[in-house]
Parts: sequence; C-alpha cells; structure tokens
Amino acid sequence: MKKLYRSRRDSMIAGVAGGIGEHLQVDPTLIRLVFAGFTLVSCGAGILFYILAVIIIPLEDID
Repeated sequence: MKKLYRSRRDSMIAGVAGGIGEHLQVDPTLIRLVFAGFTLVSCGAGILFYILAVIIIPLEDID
C-alpha cells in the first residue's frame, strides 16, 4: 500500500496538494482548487485543514 507524503517535487507551498495528488493519482491542480473552493465556501476552514495536513503528513524522503 502506498503511503501518503508531502511532495518535494510538486510543491507550491508545503507539498500537501502535490502529495495528495500523487497518492490519489490525480492532477495536484485539482487538489489545490478543492482547497481553494473549500476555503471560500466554509469561511476559511480549508486553510485550517491545510495547516493541519502540513503538521500531520510527513515530508517525502529524499531518494
């Protein structure tokens, strides 16, 4: 089973969207749009979720 990591290669801020995109095998841009939409719809809860994801999801190992 593939583990979830924050991406070092596809990182704009902290690599959360890149890591989730790699894990789910979807374009990280879609994940970023989901974060942005969730932030707009839920009065900023997307930002809180992103910060929690940065804290919880480990950074990808250097190969």
